[in-house]
Amino acid sequence: MAERVRNAWIDWLIYLAVRTAVSLLQALPYGLALAGAEALAAVAYRVDRRHRRVADENVRSAFPELGEIERDRLVRRCYRHFALVVLEIAVLPRKLRATNWRTHATLENGGAILTSLLQRRPVLIVTLHFGNWELAGFALGAFGFRTHAIARVLDNPYLERFLKDFRQRTGQTIIAKKDDFDRLNETMRRGGKIATLGDQDAGSRGVFVDFFGRPASAHKAVALMALEYDAKLIVIGVPRVREGSSWHYTIGCEDEIDPRDFAGDPNPVKAITQRYHAAYERLIRRHPEQYFWLHRRWKTAPPVRKPRAR
Repeated sequence: MAERVRNAWIDWLIYLAVRTAVSLLQALPYGLALAGAEALAAVAYRVDRRHRRVADENVRSAFPELGEIERDRLVRRCYRHFALVVLEIAVLPRKLRATNWRTHATLENGGAILTSLLQRRPVLIVTLHFGNWELAGFALGAFGFRTHAIARVLDNPYLERFLKDFRQRTGQTIIAKKDDFDRLNETMRRGGKIATLGDQDAGSRGVFVDFFGRPASAHKAVALMALEYDAKLIVIGVPRVREGSSWHYTIGCEDEIDPRDFAGDPNPVKAITQRYHAAYERLIRRHPEQYFWLHRRWKTAPPVRKPRAR
């Protein structure tokens, strides 16, 4: 199938609209911008029926003890949370500095994070679509750590350049998810620190792990890289823990995973992947409204094994 040709004018107009919205959010008093974000979340909840239905199905499966009203309340809070995340990302470059980061964030289990980042051994910083995951990379750069992050390249080249500039502003380097294999491997060989999101559906070729009591397809690449390069994994979560006139997040290490501990395991890839998904689940259970329930995490079902012929 031929690749669809993008319209450069439409891409540019979308980029212009996004830049205008970001500039407006940055110029408004935070209280007013906050009210606007909450209003937008309420509208999105009403209009976006398809994702609202997906979120309700996911929440019902993950928390079967919740009734219909409780599920609906949780989905509403999910929309609100991610509207606030968009606002916070827009104002982040103007608010967060190495000198004032304690106003907006707390480092939890910081010893594990700092020890991993300061050693020569390569490290995989494994996170998920939870809390404000963009804050972690931005903050680590502000602290002086030179990290890398694996990210998908946006189809709109203007938005891709804008988002990449934001992510790399404090020293973080972006590695394209599909095209930068050589740079990824070289970074790992040099003992680099690489952040990646590990909670996307990986299709039928993924490894299936238990996630909220259901089999979920997960990418094998994280565990394979850890095993190949002897890289330690640190599972990071960035939940919002306080609101008001000054938002506040916790940057915390939920688990440390050493691939050396799985040397005798018959299936180390699955064991490591299951381990960090268990850490994901603990994070989400503490702050369920801050997970991105709107995406189809359980999109792919495990293959059905046919009975052997006699």
